[in-house]
Amino acid sequence: MPINESLTQQIRDQARQLLTEERVDLIIGYEAGPTGRVRPAFIYDPAEVERLIWGDGCVHNLINYLHDKKHSPKRGVEPPRVGVVVKPCDSRSLNVLLAEQQIERERIFVIGLACEGVRDGGGELAAHCERCTDRAPALYDMLIGEPPQVSPVEDDWADLDHIEELPPAERLSFWLREFDRCIRCYACRQACPGCYCTTCMFERDDGLWVDMGIELSEKYVFHLGRALHLAGRCAECNECERVCPMGLPLSLLNRRLVREVDALYHHRAGREEALSPLLFELGEDGSPM
Repeated sequence: MPINESLTQQIRDQARQLLTEERVDLIIGYEAGPTGRVRPAFIYDPAEVERLIWGDGCVHNLINYLHDKKHSPKRGVEPPRVGVVVKPCDSRSLNVLLAEQQIERERIFVIGLACEGVRDGGGELAAHCERCTDRAPALYDMLIGEPPQVSPVEDDWADLDHIEELPPAERLSFWLREFDRCIRCYACRQACPGCYCTTCMFERDDGLWVDMGIELSEKYVFHLGRALHLAGRCAECNECERVCPMGLPLSLLNRRLVREVDALYHHRAGREEALSPLLFELGEDGSPM
Protein backbone atom coordinates (compact mmCIF):
# COMPACT_ATOMS: atom_id res chain seq x y z
CA MET A 1 0.00 0.00 0.00
CA PRO A 2 1.41 3.43 -0.94
CA ILE A 3 1.97 5.52 2.19
CA ASN A 4 1.49 9.27 2.20
CA GLU A 5 4.71 10.21 3.96
CA SER A 6 3.73 13.82 4.65
CA LEU A 7 0.37 13.04 6.25
CA THR A 8 1.85 10.05 8.07
CA GLN A 9 4.48 12.24 9.69
CA GLN A 10 1.89 14.82 10.72
CA ILE A 11 -0.22 12.10 12.34
CA ARG A 12 2.81 10.76 14.20
CA ASP A 13 3.81 14.22 15.39
CA GLN A 14 0.30 14.96 16.64
CA ALA A 15 -0.01 11.57 18.32
CA ARG A 16 3.38 11.97 20.02
CA GLN A 17 2.43 15.40 21.33
CA LEU A 18 -0.94 14.26 22.68
CA LEU A 19 0.55 11.26 24.47
CA THR A 20 3.60 13.11 25.79
CA GLU A 21 1.47 15.93 27.19
CA GLU A 22 -0.92 13.30 28.62
CA ARG A 23 -3.87 14.89 26.89
CA VAL A 24 -4.94 11.40 25.83
CA ASP A 25 -4.19 7.91 27.13
CA LEU A 26 -4.46 6.18 23.79
CA ILE A 27 -4.27 6.87 20.06
CA ILE A 28 -6.34 4.75 17.67
CA GLY A 29 -4.98 4.92 14.14
CA TYR A 30 -3.62 2.71 11.38
CA GLU A 31 -0.52 0.58 11.01
CA ALA A 32 0.88 -1.93 8.51
CA GLY A 33 0.29 -5.54 9.53
CA PRO A 34 2.77 -8.40 9.04
CA THR A 35 1.37 -9.17 5.58
CA GLY A 36 1.52 -5.52 4.48
CA ARG A 37 -2.21 -4.92 4.78
CA VAL A 38 -3.39 -2.05 6.94
CA ARG A 39 -4.95 -2.77 10.32
CA PRO A 40 -6.10 -0.69 13.31
CA ALA A 41 -3.34 0.39 15.70
CA PHE A 42 -3.65 1.15 19.42
CA ILE A 43 -0.80 3.33 20.66
CA TYR A 44 -0.32 3.96 24.40
CA ASP A 45 3.36 4.95 24.43
CA PRO A 46 4.85 7.99 22.64
CA ALA A 47 7.75 5.77 21.63
CA GLU A 48 5.38 3.64 19.54
CA VAL A 49 3.92 6.37 17.33
CA GLU A 50 6.23 5.41 14.46
CA ARG A 51 3.91 2.49 13.88
CA LEU A 52 1.21 4.88 12.65
CA ILE A 53 0.72 5.31 8.91
CA TRP A 54 -1.70 6.89 6.47
CA GLY A 55 -2.48 5.91 2.89
CA ASP A 56 -5.36 4.94 0.63
CA GLY A 57 -5.48 1.48 2.19
CA CYS A 58 -6.70 2.87 5.53
CA VAL A 59 -10.24 1.61 5.04
CA HIS A 60 -11.37 0.71 8.58
CA ASN A 61 -13.90 2.91 10.37
CA LEU A 62 -12.05 3.34 13.66
CA ILE A 63 -15.04 4.88 15.43
CA ASN A 64 -16.27 1.36 16.14
CA TYR A 65 -13.40 0.86 18.60
CA LEU A 66 -14.53 3.74 20.79
CA HIS A 67 -17.26 1.52 22.23
CA ASP A 68 -14.62 -0.58 23.99
CA LYS A 69 -13.00 2.53 25.49
CA LYS A 70 -16.02 4.41 26.84
CA HIS A 71 -16.21 2.51 30.11
CA SER A 72 -13.84 2.40 33.07
CA PRO A 73 -11.38 -0.53 32.87
CA LYS A 74 -11.80 -1.08 36.61
CA ARG A 75 -13.55 0.40 39.62
CA GLY A 76 -12.25 3.80 40.67
CA VAL A 77 -10.50 4.48 37.35
CA GLU A 78 -11.77 7.01 34.84
CA PRO A 79 -12.49 5.85 31.27
CA PRO A 80 -9.52 6.49 28.97
CA ARG A 81 -9.17 9.67 26.95
CA VAL A 82 -8.78 8.66 23.33
CA GLY A 83 -7.29 10.30 20.26
CA VAL A 84 -8.75 8.81 17.09
CA VAL A 85 -7.92 9.25 13.40
CA VAL A 86 -11.06 9.85 11.34
CA LYS A 87 -11.97 10.11 7.69
CA PRO A 88 -15.05 12.13 6.64
CA CYS A 89 -17.42 9.12 6.69
CA ASP A 90 -15.96 8.03 10.03
CA SER A 91 -16.67 11.44 11.50
CA ARG A 92 -20.32 11.09 10.53
CA SER A 93 -20.43 7.86 12.54
CA LEU A 94 -18.93 9.73 15.48
CA ASN A 95 -21.57 12.44 15.15
CA VAL A 96 -24.29 9.78 15.32
CA LEU A 97 -22.82 8.31 18.51
CA LEU A 98 -22.51 11.76 20.04
CA ALA A 99 -26.13 12.49 19.18
CA GLU A 100 -27.18 9.25 20.85
CA GLN A 101 -25.05 10.06 23.90
CA GLN A 102 -22.91 6.97 23.45
CA ILE A 103 -19.61 8.89 23.50
CA GLU A 104 -18.44 11.72 25.76
CA ARG A 105 -17.06 14.42 23.46
CA GLU A 106 -14.65 15.76 26.08
CA ARG A 107 -12.88 12.39 26.23
CA ILE A 108 -12.22 12.23 22.50
CA PHE A 109 -9.56 14.11 20.54
CA VAL A 110 -10.47 13.88 16.86
CA ILE A 111 -7.57 13.85 14.39
CA GLY A 112 -9.35 14.59 11.13
CA LEU A 113 -7.89 13.56 7.78
CA ALA A 114 -8.57 15.25 4.47
CA CYS A 115 -9.48 12.26 2.34
CA GLU A 116 -9.19 11.54 -1.38
CA GLY A 117 -10.86 8.16 -1.00
CA VAL A 118 -9.62 4.73 0.03
CA ARG A 119 -8.91 1.50 -1.82
CA ASP A 120 -9.52 -1.83 -0.15
CA GLY A 121 -6.75 -4.23 -1.08
CA GLY A 122 -5.00 -1.66 -3.26
CA GLY A 123 -7.50 -2.00 -6.10
CA GLU A 124 -10.16 0.36 -7.37
CA LEU A 125 -11.49 3.30 -5.41
CA ALA A 126 -14.03 2.02 -2.89
CA ALA A 127 -17.60 2.28 -4.15
CA HIS A 128 -18.74 4.55 -1.33
CA CYS A 129 -15.80 6.87 -2.08
CA GLU A 130 -16.81 7.20 -5.73
CA ARG A 131 -20.17 8.67 -4.76
CA CYS A 132 -18.86 10.72 -1.82
CA THR A 133 -18.20 14.45 -1.98
CA ASP A 134 -17.13 14.84 1.67
CA ARG A 135 -13.42 15.44 1.73
CA ALA A 136 -13.09 16.92 5.22
CA PRO A 137 -14.53 15.39 8.41
CA ALA A 138 -17.77 16.79 9.81
CA LEU A 139 -15.98 17.45 13.10
CA TYR A 140 -12.37 17.41 14.25
CA ASP A 141 -10.05 18.93 16.81
CA MET A 142 -7.19 19.05 14.33
CA LEU A 143 -7.34 18.69 10.55
CA ILE A 144 -4.41 17.09 8.74
CA GLY A 145 -4.07 17.64 5.01
CA GLU A 146 -5.78 19.93 2.54
CA PRO A 147 -9.26 18.82 1.42
CA PRO A 148 -9.14 18.18 -2.35
CA GLN A 149 -11.72 19.64 -4.69
CA VAL A 150 -14.23 17.13 -6.04
CA SER A 151 -16.98 17.36 -8.61
CA PRO A 152 -20.60 16.99 -7.45
CA VAL A 153 -22.06 13.51 -7.80
CA GLU A 154 -24.80 13.71 -10.43
CA ASP A 155 -26.60 10.49 -9.56
CA ASP A 156 -26.02 9.66 -5.91
CA TRP A 157 -28.32 6.62 -6.11
CA ALA A 158 -27.00 4.94 -9.25
CA ASP A 159 -26.14 1.80 -7.29
CA LEU A 160 -29.84 1.31 -6.49
CA ASP A 161 -31.23 1.83 -9.99
CA HIS A 162 -30.84 -1.72 -11.29
CA ILE A 163 -32.60 -3.11 -8.22
CA GLU A 164 -35.40 -0.56 -8.01
CA GLU A 165 -36.30 -1.05 -11.69
CA LEU A 166 -36.92 -4.78 -11.26
CA PRO A 167 -40.51 -6.03 -10.93
CA PRO A 168 -41.43 -6.76 -7.29
CA ALA A 169 -41.22 -10.55 -7.71
CA GLU A 170 -37.77 -10.36 -9.30
CA ARG A 171 -36.59 -7.90 -6.69
CA LEU A 172 -37.73 -10.26 -3.91
CA SER A 173 -36.04 -13.17 -5.65
CA PHE A 174 -32.79 -11.20 -5.86
CA TRP A 175 -32.76 -10.48 -2.14
CA LEU A 176 -33.76 -14.03 -1.16
CA ARG A 177 -30.83 -15.38 -3.18
CA GLU A 178 -28.49 -12.95 -1.46
CA PHE A 179 -29.82 -13.64 2.03
CA ASP A 180 -29.60 -17.37 1.45
CA ARG A 181 -25.81 -17.05 1.10
CA CYS A 182 -25.51 -15.46 4.56
CA ILE A 183 -23.76 -17.64 7.17
CA ARG A 184 -24.89 -15.52 10.17
CA CYS A 185 -21.29 -14.77 11.17
CA TYR A 186 -22.34 -11.28 12.35
CA ALA A 187 -19.28 -9.62 10.82
CA CYS A 188 -21.52 -6.87 9.44
CA ARG A 189 -22.92 -6.15 12.87
CA GLN A 190 -19.56 -6.25 14.62
CA ALA A 191 -17.98 -3.79 12.14
CA CYS A 192 -20.82 -1.28 12.37
CA PRO A 193 -20.41 1.65 14.82
CA GLY A 194 -24.20 1.93 15.01
CA CYS A 195 -24.64 -1.64 16.32
CA TYR A 196 -23.72 -1.19 19.96
CA CYS A 197 -26.49 -2.93 21.92
CA THR A 198 -25.11 -4.93 24.84
CA THR A 199 -27.37 -7.83 23.87
CA CYS A 200 -28.39 -7.98 20.23
CA MET A 201 -32.06 -8.76 19.66
CA PHE A 202 -30.95 -11.56 17.34
CA GLU A 203 -29.03 -13.29 20.11
CA ARG A 204 -31.63 -13.06 22.87
CA ASP A 205 -32.68 -16.39 24.30
CA ASP A 206 -36.42 -15.74 24.44
CA GLY A 207 -36.86 -16.95 20.85
CA LEU A 208 -40.33 -15.43 20.56
CA TRP A 209 -39.89 -13.31 17.43
CA VAL A 210 -36.34 -13.91 16.22
CA ASP A 211 -33.62 -16.42 16.94
CA MET A 212 -30.14 -17.43 15.84
CA GLY A 213 -31.18 -20.00 13.25
CA ILE A 214 -29.72 -20.11 9.75
CA GLU A 215 -32.82 -20.92 7.74
CA LEU A 216 -33.62 -18.45 4.96
CA SER A 217 -36.54 -16.86 6.81
CA GLU A 218 -34.36 -16.21 9.86
CA LYS A 219 -31.55 -14.72 7.81
CA TYR A 220 -34.11 -12.58 5.99
CA VAL A 221 -35.40 -11.19 9.30
CA PHE A 222 -31.88 -10.56 10.59
CA HIS A 223 -30.77 -8.43 7.65
CA LEU A 224 -34.02 -6.50 7.29
CA GLY A 225 -34.15 -5.93 11.03
CA ARG A 226 -30.59 -4.65 11.18
CA ALA A 227 -31.17 -2.33 8.22
CA LEU A 228 -34.31 -0.89 9.83
CA HIS A 229 -32.43 -0.33 13.08
CA LEU A 230 -29.94 1.76 11.11
CA ALA A 231 -32.56 3.87 9.32
CA GLY A 232 -31.59 7.50 9.79
CA ARG A 233 -28.39 6.38 11.55
CA CYS A 234 -26.27 4.80 8.82
CA ALA A 235 -23.28 7.03 7.95
CA GLU A 236 -22.66 5.10 4.69
CA CYS A 237 -19.13 4.03 5.59
CA ASN A 238 -19.82 0.65 3.93
CA GLU A 239 -17.92 -1.34 6.56
CA CYS A 240 -20.70 -3.94 6.75
CA GLU A 241 -20.34 -4.84 3.09
CA ARG A 242 -16.54 -4.65 3.14
CA VAL A 243 -16.18 -7.23 5.91
CA CYS A 244 -18.87 -9.65 4.71
CA PRO A 245 -17.09 -12.93 3.85
CA MET A 246 -19.89 -13.87 1.44
CA GLY A 247 -19.87 -10.58 -0.46
CA LEU A 248 -23.51 -9.68 0.24
CA PRO A 249 -24.48 -6.24 -1.18
CA LEU A 250 -25.49 -4.93 2.24
CA SER A 251 -24.93 -1.29 1.28
CA LEU A 252 -27.91 -1.55 -1.08
CA LEU A 253 -30.19 -2.26 1.85
CA ASN A 254 -28.79 0.56 3.95
CA ARG A 255 -28.75 3.09 1.13
CA ARG A 256 -32.35 2.26 0.21
CA LEU A 257 -33.32 3.49 3.66
CA VAL A 258 -30.85 6.38 3.51
CA ARG A 259 -32.57 7.60 0.36
CA GLU A 260 -36.03 7.17 1.91
CA VAL A 261 -35.09 9.09 5.06
CA ASP A 262 -33.41 11.80 3.00
CA ALA A 263 -36.53 12.22 0.83
CA LEU A 264 -38.95 12.27 3.77
CA TYR A 265 -36.98 14.23 6.36
CA HIS A 266 -34.01 15.77 4.51
CA HIS A 267 -31.78 13.95 6.98
CA ARG A 268 -28.38 12.36 6.26
CA ALA A 269 -26.87 10.78 9.34
CA GLY A 270 -23.98 12.64 10.94
CA ARG A 271 -23.87 15.59 8.57
CA GLU A 272 -26.02 18.01 10.54
CA GLU A 273 -24.43 20.74 12.63
CA ALA A 274 -27.07 20.16 15.32
CA LEU A 275 -26.35 16.81 16.91
CA SER A 276 -29.82 15.32 17.08
CA PRO A 277 -31.09 11.83 16.19
CA LEU A 278 -33.71 11.52 13.49
CA LEU A 279 -36.63 10.13 15.48
CA PHE A 280 -36.31 11.91 18.82
CA GLU A 281 -34.43 14.63 20.64
CA LEU A 282 -32.93 14.35 24.09
CA GLY A 283 -33.87 16.74 26.90
CA GLU A 284 -31.42 18.35 29.26
CA ASP A 285 -31.62 15.38 31.59
CA GLY A 286 -30.86 12.95 28.76
CA SER A 287 -34.40 11.62 28.44
CA PRO A 288 -36.32 11.55 25.12
CA MET A 289 -38.54 14.59 24.51
